[in-house]
Amino acid sequence: MSAISRLACVAAATALAAVGVATSAAAQTIWNLPAAYSATNYHSENLVQFSADVAAATGDKLQIRVHPGASLFKAPEIKRAVATGQAQIGEVLISIHENEYPVFGVDVLPFLATSFEDARKLWNLSRPAIEKKLDSQGLKLLFAVPWGPQGIYAKKDLNSLADMQGLKFRAYNAGTSRIAELAGAQPVTIQAAELPQALATGVVNSLITSGSTGYDSKIWETLTHWYDTQTWIPKNVTFVNKRAFARISQPSKDAVMRAAGAAEERGWRIAEEKADFYVKELKAKGMKVEPPSEKFSAELKGIGDKLVESWLERAGDEGKEIVEAFKKN
Repeated sequence: MSAISRLACVAAATALAAVGVATSAAAQTIWNLPAAYSATNYHSENLVQFSADVAAATGDKLQIRVHPGASLFKAPEIKRAVATGQAQIGEVLISIHENEYPVFGVDVLPFLATSFEDARKLWNLSRPAIEKKLDSQGLKLLFAVPWGPQGIYAKKDLNSLADMQGLKFRAYNAGTSRIAELAGAQPVTIQAAELPQALATGVVNSLITSGSTGYDSKIWETLTHWYDTQTWIPKNVTFVNKRAFARISQPSKDAVMRAAGAAEERGWRIAEEKADFYVKELKAKGMKVEPPSEKFSAELKGIGDKLVESWLERAGDEGKEIVEAFKKN
């Protein structure tokens, strides 16, 4: 073979290799998944496992890159970013969007579903309505995972609502803002990724949230008390842009849905398993952890009744049917 022929063969082989690489790259789909919580939070860890399951099931043809800690989009921006295709898939605390659709906030109705068993029942009843609404917004619901029961953090004893007067109370949805207002506190909108700094600088000095958020925020460095009010059990919901989902192959679609089902079951199990762990850790860090006094509990229940009444008016027949079905079972 002449030198010219050998060069021609090498050139042809190189061209074929380049085509192969390009074809391989084209066959691989990458989705970006913005999330609002720290990389070490169990919600984020669950998303990473979900991503790994999808990659394994598709032979890496579909890769999902998780961006925790609001590093890609801030929490309130994630849902719109996915709906408009700026990201392909995302996770949000669904109740932060209650103002656009009241049923998104059904899981933060005070003292309605305060156990994991009841929270799961409420999710099963509300899921069809939430799934339908997300579908109308260009989103396909994949799975939901709960937080632990919510309690009130402060830097002093709270024996009644009067003790909350003037506190700078962190709000993250309509319900928490209203609780602050009815308790005489000052609502300050702060998302989870901003919470450690807000606590450290005194922007907020009280809040209602789970043991896990308190743990992630090292809340014992600024606050001293946690009242285990068992107010509600909210959920994070993961969804995908419908157009992005439609563009992947059927085997990849099947892989995503199988991984989503596994992520939901795993997430609910981990949430329940870790709820006690977080409470023990708060105690171990020196925080005063206790149930609210009888008076404080009754006053909080009174606020809760007002919030439920207001929500039922806004949610209409659809919301009433969900709540009535929950109370019957």
